Amino acid sequence: MKDPVLVTGAAGFIGFHTALQLLQRGERVVGIDNLNDYYDVKLKEARLEQLANFKDFTFLKLNIADKPGMEELWKKHGPFRRVVHLAAQAGVRYSLIDPYTYITSNCMGHLTVMEMCRNTEGFKHLVYASSSSVYGANTKKPFSVKDDVSQPISLYAATKRSDELMSQCYSHLYKIPQTGLRFFTVYGPWGRPDMALYIFTKAIANDEKVPLFNGGKMKRDFTYIDDIVAGVIATLDTPASGDVPHRVLNIGNTRSEDLMDFVKIIERELGKKADLDPQPMQPGDVMETFADVTETTEAVGYRPTTSIDVGVPRFVAWYKDYHGIR
Repeated sequence: MKDPVLVTGAAGFIGFHTALQLLQRGERVVGIDNLNDYYDVKLKEARLEQLANFKDFTFLKLNIADKPGMEELWKKHGPFRRVVHLAAQAGVRYSLIDPYTYITSNCMGHLTVMEMCRNTEGFKHLVYASSSSVYGANTKKPFSVKDDVSQPISLYAATKRSDELMSQCYSHLYKIPQTGLRFFTVYGPWGRPDMALYIFTKAIANDEKVPLFNGGKMKRDFTYIDDIVAGVIATLDTPASGDVPHRVLNIGNTRSEDLMDFVKIIERELGKKADLDPQPMQPGDVMETFADVTETTEAVGYRPTTSIDVGVPRFVAWYKDYHGIR
């Protein structure tokens, strides 16, 4: 019988979709999540209900920073030789409000996961979520993994860069194969309510004002969830190697899209005009993100295929179905 794969943050947006894909290809998956209330827990529970349809899925409510709890998990359900670590406190803007949560989840949690992996005999690969936010004040486009990342402009970004450095250190000391994935703006069905696509769709559907930071003059490398998950699983199957088996890779769509183009597609799909509410640039935000995935394609064969013209209508269709909009 194949070793189970541990997916942390399994009730989260990327974690849910990753667990689903792994189950669909016949893997045994153990998912953990602390089910915090950063956003609607009902959405997290609804995702878990989808996964519960698979006999090879086991879920446990657990905080990754809980060392005794993680040790118990390894004893009862492990050992885990392949780990997809997607649990984290997400969100750039919220890191200005509750900074302590970011250190506990993203730094202590990451350390706890690495400690479990390094004490597992025959450990194969830890794939963990980093973020495009590590590029911070970088002005060179597109963002390459060769670029300097020493200027984070949010605490969230600083914690994600810290994770990368901690992983580099552990791969050097203990030879644990690890890959950090710098996700660019992820969107799609079952997405997070604090993300732009969900906020915009909800506002337009309910005839509410659509908040546009920097007056909408922003660009993002919007990356569809199926492309993200394809990258995660291809990476899991291709462990890092070498004297220090650690690498970081970009997972993006390789296109920088205007925020207003995003809004126009939502308007078209809902058959409604947006009531735009221009707002100033938010602290910790960046004007543009744009991924160079050359190294990712070379390392794991990653090739994104979904444009926003395809992906946004899929999200809107899911949103209408989930919220019972006819």
